[in-house]
Amino acid sequence: MSAGAEQEHDLSYREGAPRIPTREGVELYYESSGEGTAVVCLNNFFINSPFWREYTEELSRSCRVVTYDMCNHGASSRVAQEPTWEEHAEDVVGLLDALEIESAHLIGTSASTQLARDVALAYPERVRGLVLAGPVLGLRGMRRHRQLNRSWLLTLEHHGMTALYGQMYPEVISGEMNEESGTPGFLGLREAFLAMSTPEELTNGLTLVQQGETDPALLSRIEAPTLIVLGDDDILLSPTRGRELAALFPNGRCAMMPNAGHVPFLDDAEGFQAIVREFVEEVEAHA
Repeated sequence: MSAGAEQEHDLSYREGAPRIPTREGVELYYESSGEGTAVVCLNNFFINSPFWREYTEELSRSCRVVTYDMCNHGASSRVAQEPTWEEHAEDVVGLLDALEIESAHLIGTSASTQLARDVALAYPERVRGLVLAGPVLGLRGMRRHRQLNRSWLLTLEHHGMTALYGQMYPEVISGEMNEESGTPGFLGLREAFLAMSTPEELTNGLTLVQQGETDPALLSRIEAPTLIVLGDDDILLSPTRGRELAALFPNGRCAMMPNAGHVPFLDDAEGFQAIVREFVEEVEAHA
């Protein structure tokens, strides 16, 4: 059974946790656990730093896992002008600098796979490897993902967050998890979803997702080893398309997770962490 169906999510923030200054006027809430090679988890506008705990607990036994709230989300700073993709990338590097991490593996999920790509392109020396879970990157562009995001944005605008969750759940969650977790799983994850963001935060995030570069040729310029982790029930990419996407990276490959959806670690947290740990160990062994 999935972690999301089994457990209540602990979304509490750690009292007295320091914020990390990254840019002028910006301080990020972060959490760090474990020791070893650094792995930084990038949020996808729907989740916050505490949400990652139950999906990285095993990984933190062999790596240093860093999670954080993006600027204008969660417990991090609010600024008047919504950050651009470039500024979010700058925040990632600022976080690494403040934590004295020379380079790290980045885990992107859904929309934040675009952020992972952009960090790897702009700051290649800071990225040891990329794990792209449920990537929104496409073989010819990102039109399909942006169409889906526009529909979510319209639902949020006209019907609110509860309706948005009801629309997203069967699109993002695998059919297997949907059947297995039933109504309790649906309601449990909804509670977490509603607690992690405000309508304004989601509106800003979904609006930003409509922007940025879409050219798949950019992937050929990424130097870091790249692992696409794809659920075979992902709404955006079929297994065949996922493997073809991985082939666009100079050093890319695809790992399939059976009976998993667009956010595959929700379906099998332990399996996802094992895949990431094996990838990190392999990259470090050849570094």
